[in-house]
Amino acid sequence: MPSTLLDLCEFREEIRKSRFITLAGPINSAAEAMSFIERHSDPAATHNCWAWKIGGQYRSNDDGEPGGTAGRPILAAIEAQDCDQVVVLVIRWYGGIQLGTGGLARAYGGGANKCLQQAPKRLLIQRSEYNCSCAFSELALVKLRLAEVDGLVLDEQFTANGVDLQIAVGAEHQPALQQQLADLSRGRIILEAC
Repeated sequence: MPSTLLDLCEFREEIRKSRFITLAGPINSAAEAMSFIERHSDPAATHNCWAWKIGGQYRSNDDGEPGGTAGRPILAAIEAQDCDQVVVLVIRWYGGIQLGTGGLARAYGGGANKCLQQAPKRLLIQRSEYNCSCAFSELALVKLRLAEVDGLVLDEQFTANGVDLQIAVGAEHQPALQQQLADLSRGRIILEAC
């Protein structure tokens, strides 16, 4: 099952006098990925190579290194570690010794791999979205039951009669949650698929 990172992580190494710093972090959109890359890139470095992946969407960049020797190996490391919603930036300061195309691919891919291996991760859970309504007095208990199954409140609208919620919960937890909410409200709270 794919996972994402909990926070920013870093890995440093020196390979044949070239200095490499690998930074990886969690993202939710392509814009977040580009913002991460912009924020952490070092204009004084020789190369700022990167890759990111969100579901079926991905990008990579060799930043002046020979084609396919930096961005693609970084992306391959993301996929090898079964990561998703992740951006990886590898910054290189050239040390004067040529690494060759194979050496570059090993350096960039290896740094990304080592960085992602040591990073604290959390599993990405596939969730389905549902709508439901509850009374004001039931809201705290509904949120508690939702948290117990690692569900999310996507939206809440307060109305004259109570609260309209849009929630997301794993499909395997939906039947049990539906039963708990029905018991809590004497059958009034019903989960309706969005």
